[in-house]
Amino acid sequence: MLLSERLQTFAALGDFLRRADSEPELTALEERAYHKNNWFTPENTRRALRAIADQFLTLDALTAWTAQYGYDPNQSLHPAQPSQEPRTIGVVMAGNIPAVGFHDLLAVLISGHKLLAKLSSQDFVLIHYLIQKIKEINPTFTDYVQEAERLNAADAYIATGSDNTARYFDYYFGKKPHIIRRNRTSVGLLMGEEQPDDFLALGHDLSDYYGLGCRNVSTLLVPEGLEIRDDGPQPYNFTPMLSALEPNVSTYLNNHKYQNNYDYNKSIYLINAVPHLDNGYLLLTENAGLVSPISVVYYQTYKTLDDATAWLVAHSNRIQVIASARGWYPGSVAFGQTQCPTLTDYADGVDTMAFLKQL
Repeated sequence: MLLSERLQTFAALGDFLRRADSEPELTALEERAYHKNNWFTPENTRRALRAIADQFLTLDALTAWTAQYGYDPNQSLHPAQPSQEPRTIGVVMAGNIPAVGFHDLLAVLISGHKLLAKLSSQDFVLIHYLIQKIKEINPTFTDYVQEAERLNAADAYIATGSDNTARYFDYYFGKKPHIIRRNRTSVGLLMGEEQPDDFLALGHDLSDYYGLGCRNVSTLLVPEGLEIRDDGPQPYNFTPMLSALEPNVSTYLNNHKYQNNYDYNKSIYLINAVPHLDNGYLLLTENAGLVSPISVVYYQTYKTLDDATAWLVAHSNRIQVIASARGWYPGSVAFGQTQCPTLTDYADGVDTMAFLKQL
C-alpha cells in the first residue's frame, strides 16, 4: 500500500469525525464508551475525538509529518529500504483517557508496518471502533491490523504502562526493538503575575479528563515570598486561582467516581491534619511528590527562576509537559494546551516515527 493511500485513509477518518452527519453514530459510540468506563464521559470522549481529528487527521498535517522523515507518498516504505517487508509491531495500549492509544496506532500504520494491538480494557470501545472504521474506509487495512491478547508474534514493541508494568515489559520485550514508556506527569510553572484568564486556562491542564492523563498538570511550581510584610515573606497566594476555578465544582462532582476520590482525599487530609486548600472540587497541598492523586494538585516553591529550572532539569525524566502562562518559559506550552498534543508531541519524548523507520 502506498503512503499516499494511507494518508488519504486517515484524512478520510478525520473528515468523518468532523462531519455533522456523523453525530448520531458518534453519540452512540460515546454512550457505549461511558457505559464501559464511567471516567469516559460523552463530553470527554467527544473532546478527545475532536482533538484527534483536528490535530492529527488532516491531509496537510499528515503529509508534513511524514515528510520530516523522508517518506515518499509514492512508496510503501521509506526511501532507504523501499522493498522491505512491513514489520509487525506489537503495541500495548494505555487506557487512562479516551482514545489515548490512537497516536501509536496511527504511527505504526502510516509508517507502513502492521499493527498487532493489545487494547486496554478501559479504552476498548473507542480504539476498537476506530480500527473498524479505518478498515471500513479502506478494506486493505484488514491485513494490517489485528487485535490480540498475546503479542509474541511481533517483530518490535511499543508498550505504555506504569513503572511496575514497565519492568514486566522489559522482561518480555527487551530482546527485540522496543519503546517502553513509564509513569510521567506534567508541571505548571507560575511566576506570580498570572491573570484570571491564565488560571482558567490552567484549570484545563489540571482537570481535563479528570486529571488522568500524563499530560495533565499534577504539580505546580510557585515562587515563595513574593509579598513582604512586617512579619516576613508571605507564602504564595493561591486564592485567585482557586476562586477562578470554583465555578467548575458541579462539572467534576457530577461524576461519582471523581467525587469519591475527592471525598476520600479530603477526609484523609482532615483526619491527618495535613495542611491543604480546597475550592470544593480541587485540593491543593504542598508535597515533594510529582504524581498527585485524582482531585489533588501538589505544589512546591522556588526562590529564583534558576532554582525552578534546576528542579525541572533534575526531574526531566519524569515530566511529560511543562506549562506556563502564555508559554513564557522556554520549552513550555501555554496554559490550557497540555492536552492538545500535535503529531510530533511524542510520549516520553521518544520519537515513535524515527523508531519505526529504522526497523
